[in-house]
Amino acid sequence: MVVRYPFSLAVCLMPYQSKWQYLPTEAINSASLAIDKMPALEIIDVMLVEDKKMVAAVSKERERIAHGVDIIAAALKKGGRLVLVGAGTSGRLGILESAEMPPTFGTKPDLVLGIMAGGQEAVFRAREGVEDNFEEGGRSISRLRVGKRDVVVGVSASGITQFVRGALTVARKKGARIIFVTCWPGTELQNYVDLIIAPAVGPEVIAGSTRLKAGTATKMVLNMLTTASMVRIGKTYGNLMVDVKTGSEKLKDRAQRIVSMVTGIDPEAAKTLLVRSKWNVKVAIVMKQAGLTMAQAVKRLKQSDDSIRDALDEDVELRLRELLQLDPATKED
Repeated sequence: MVVRYPFSLAVCLMPYQSKWQYLPTEAINSASLAIDKMPALEIIDVMLVEDKKMVAAVSKERERIAHGVDIIAAALKKGGRLVLVGAGTSGRLGILESAEMPPTFGTKPDLVLGIMAGGQEAVFRAREGVEDNFEEGGRSISRLRVGKRDVVVGVSASGITQFVRGALTVARKKGARIIFVTCWPGTELQNYVDLIIAPAVGPEVIAGSTRLKAGTATKMVLNMLTTASMVRIGKTYGNLMVDVKTGSEKLKDRAQRIVSMVTGIDPEAAKTLLVRSKWNVKVAIVMKQAGLTMAQAVKRLKQSDDSIRDALDEDVELRLRELLQLDPATKED
């Protein structure tokens, strides 16, 4: 008689045991077993269904993500930094977040930092094996002189990346707050870090390819952590990007439109005001709304922790709602 075991049991009976084989990120997805025989549209449909599951998994972590935002925002307000550490896809996502903060929110380049196993070269070309270096992860944190005011976010889809664990170990010794983003809810690091955010995204459509659901979930979580933290420290006015860096014609045009929308002046007048404020959107708005000189506006913002809302004691929401009603492009069908 031939005894047929389920796949999971068959794996358990194998003489070779792997520390990775039981990870959810390595599991086999039953929905895509025949993916190599599917037409393109069917492959896309399978991926869309799986991505819906992924979004639901991230939604279940919303309270933990919000707690993470509170931790990060509090640290940034006290002069701390945010450091994102990862390897492979996780590392590249951290690098992307750190690179996007200065142009979007006008932050200094060292406020949000990305560390990737293998360094800059690994961003553009995979360097296998560097993720296994526990000691180098620790050294990467030491080189940044991470301290008590900082927050370190370790990013590891599998939850066991040694480079990330090494970084978090040293960061903990230095007194930094620790957040761990993973797609393995069962990680034993729960008792070691300040907060774990662990969307259970399930098996990938290509087994082990964590650039898919795990990568997308991680990107969503990092988007929320960084964006909400920046909002909480006054980097927006309403939902307007008032700390935008005007390094291109497109961004100068955006700055001009923002000043025009908030103050009610025409675009050309907004441009003139921006030139006077050295293309600082916040300063231009405060100058106009409070009738101040540039120096006075800068001082007012500094006294208000760089928040336009606090500097003017005005709410831009009503103004923006009125503009939305006037713009036919924003009307819903």
